[in-house]
Amino acid sequence: MSIEKINSPELSSFSHILSHATKVPGLIFLSGQTPTDKTGKVVAGGIKEHTAQCIANLGSVLAAAGSSWEKVVKVNVYLENMDDFQAMNSVYEQLLPNPKPSRTCIQAAKLPNGVDVEIEAIAAT
Repeated sequence: MSIEKINSPELSSFSHILSHATKVPGLIFLSGQTPTDKTGKVVAGGIKEHTAQCIANLGSVLAAAGSSWEKVVKVNVYLENMDDFQAMNSVYEQLLPNPKPSRTCIQAAKLPNGVDVEIEAIAAT
């Protein structure tokens, strides 16, 4: 089985600790993305802006892997506070194409770098 590690040039590089995605025949596993810009800094705003940035970051990784949101089959959303669910969901609903992929959303006790949301995905090739 071939395994390809993928890093998007649009995102800050963490290749010393992870790949933005791992591609195997038929599937692409995308690492969780936080609301950071290309320099690795958290973007301004609240949960809506942060959700949009996570989705944009995942879109960059999908493009680097030769895929798109239309091929995403599963999304996992991790929220620091489940009270943010409705606001996150409004952005998610607006930005992701229909039909939406299956999704899990949970509250996480603590996310990296104190962010309020992290999103990961699995896509078909």
